[in-house]
Amino acid sequence: MQKYSYMYLAIKNMGLALISFLFVTACDNSKTTLYHPQYGKTVIKEQSTHYIFGIHPLHNPQRLHKVFGPVAALLSEKIEGADFEIEASRNYAAFDEKLYAGKFAFALPNPYQTVLSLKHGYHVFGKMGDDENFRGIILVRKDSNINEVADLKGKSVSFPAPTALAATMMPQYFLYENGLTVTTDIHINYVGSQESSIMNVFLGNVVAGATWPPPWRALSKARPQLQKELEVKWATESLPNNGLVARDDVPPEIVAQVAQILFDLHKSEFGRDILERMELSKFEAATDTTFVPVHGFLEKFDLNVRSIER
Repeated sequence: MQKYSYMYLAIKNMGLALISFLFVTACDNSKTTLYHPQYGKTVIKEQSTHYIFGIHPLHNPQRLHKVFGPVAALLSEKIEGADFEIEASRNYAAFDEKLYAGKFAFALPNPYQTVLSLKHGYHVFGKMGDDENFRGIILVRKDSNINEVADLKGKSVSFPAPTALAATMMPQYFLYENGLTVTTDIHINYVGSQESSIMNVFLGNVVAGATWPPPWRALSKARPQLQKELEVKWATESLPNNGLVARDDVPPEIVAQVAQILFDLHKSEFGRDILERMELSKFEAATDTTFVPVHGFLEKFDLNVRSIER
């Protein structure tokens, strides 16, 4: 037994000596190449500029990120030295505050907000296409007794927010044109989002609710029961669709690249998939003068319906 113990100790000592030799050799070899882990093909941009892209409350924040998140990813991938982030807002008032304070480098405001943004350091470079979709619609339950605009007198009607142009201001002007004094003849409920305005009708909390076609199509597609129980009772005339604006201090070359990428979305299958989620066929070029008709509408609305900032 003692013989085997000596052999074990000898082998153990030889092993320790070998480990020590290798360690010292590695430390002394100045030409040794250090190991660096290799990752995937993800490219991390160095010294990239961060741009916040604000989207007005077309949808609730969760759906808005799902719809517009791929746009930010595409812009970040395609534009060298730039990184884009979509920012949602909990309601129209929060979006307005951030837009007019200049927080967003890029934004997709509704036409009313677009017009006001021009006084706060922004300019128009594009817009959503499909102007025929930019109109207000008023929904009622199919089992309601609402047949004429006059039937809404004394009843509760839901709207997303006071500054929602297609979904609030245009329907309110329509009601005015059809004989109602909006501020006194109906009970106005501002419910915060397009989806809420629709759901309040479905749940019977109000007799009618205003929105505009894209969120109605998207929500009724996701919840077919809405189509079975609700109907579009009235629709307004149309105006130029939502604008694309850039803050005046954003480099023109960056604005040009953003514009081109957005205007080309409809030319690829990937881009058309993004647009389909928006219920949109394309983005298109526009300027400040594109929204002159909106100025005219706002003037009439302010004079006849209720006072607004212009």
